[in-house]
Amino acid sequence: MEQLVNNIIEYLLPESDLFLYIFLFISSIIENLFPPIPGDTITVFGAFLVGTGRLSFSLVYLATTAGSVIGFMLLVLTGRFVEREFFMRKNYRFFPAQSIASAERWFARYGYIVVLINRFMPGIRSVISLVSGITRLNLLYVFLLTLVSASIWNLIWIQAGFLLGNNWPVVKQNIGVILQRYNVAAGILMAVLIAGFAAYKLLKKRGMVSGKR
Repeated sequence: MEQLVNNIIEYLLPESDLFLYIFLFISSIIENLFPPIPGDTITVFGAFLVGTGRLSFSLVYLATTAGSVIGFMLLVLTGRFVEREFFMRKNYRFFPAQSIASAERWFARYGYIVVLINRFMPGIRSVISLVSGITRLNLLYVFLLTLVSASIWNLIWIQAGFLLGNNWPVVKQNIGVILQRYNVAAGILMAVLIAGFAAYKLLKKRGMVSGKR
């Protein structure tokens, strides 16, 4: 998939600036709907074009952020109207029933917080948006929190791609390593937090931890 994206990027370089903005916008929508698409690589491609002076920083930022928010909200609406039973029964590869059930338990306590940090949770962004709809969170709150999350995330990566310089092969290689390490670190952190929370609940159940301060 990444090689396909790279080939597409090389093909698009000679295209008009307007076409590139539209491509960044649409790809940011699609990467939410179809998780295998490496949307962060495409976002950094936009940053590379900013670094060369080809595209505007503000317009690349606007296009990718708007696309990210729209893609997220489309899945939220899908979750609200299609509902839980359909996805649990189908058990799609990228929307597995087990992940949806696990997300629902977290949403019962931390729904809006999970939405706020969704862009920083690799691999499960799409599940988060879907469960946001299934659990029928307030759409306005979800939209605003998604906007904050996408704004911060895209600013980080566009700035990182810009600072790495205007050599696309170098940018691509470095961002690939950074994203890989980030995904591993985020996965470990999530596992530690889940394990810590489970241990706390177990100790509290046994009366070893007081729920009162």
